Amino acid sequence: MVLEIVQYGHPALRQKGVPVTKIDAKIRKLAEDMLETMDDANGVGLAAQQVGVPIQLAVVDVAGVEDRPSTLSIDGKEVNIDEEMPLILLNPELDLGSDREEGTEGCLSFPEITAEISRSKQVKVRAKNLDGEEMVFEATGLLARALQHEVDHLNGILFIDRMKSATRTALASKLKRMQKEGA
Repeated sequence: MVLEIVQYGHPALRQKGVPVTKIDAKIRKLAEDMLETMDDANGVGLAAQQVGVPIQLAVVDVAGVEDRPSTLSIDGKEVNIDEEMPLILLNPELDLGSDREEGTEGCLSFPEITAEISRSKQVKVRAKNLDGEEMVFEATGLLARALQHEVDHLNGILFIDRMKSATRTALASKLKRMQKEGA
């Protein structure tokens, strides 16, 4: 089922997600609905906060995105990214690489706004999957960027918080209007 994506101004977007301690039918259904919602909105990632549920659950799918390549490595071995997507991550933790790069980001909770955001080029991820198994992998490219963006959401951090101040100032009136409408 396609869920409503909450917009900037909704209080759930600023809430730190509660860790998922029990993987039950409700969590599985939410993850399934989030994947459907993300696909319907043509996104590459979606955090539970974006559907109004402040828990530590995010979905990511960069399969088929060829103009912004990614890598995914498990145990130091690169794997076929399309075969591993989508990712459903519970309680993810990131270890950020020190090399950074600017890249264009958007957000489904901020329609029509994009900005250049500085992020780590590489991330190491530790999370649980829907079977409760621990996942550990490394990512680069768009996947690394999407993972950082979604984990920020899980901690109540929005991509506008990562914008350069000049960009945020230029978008101030648009953001103010969105915040009022989304509340």
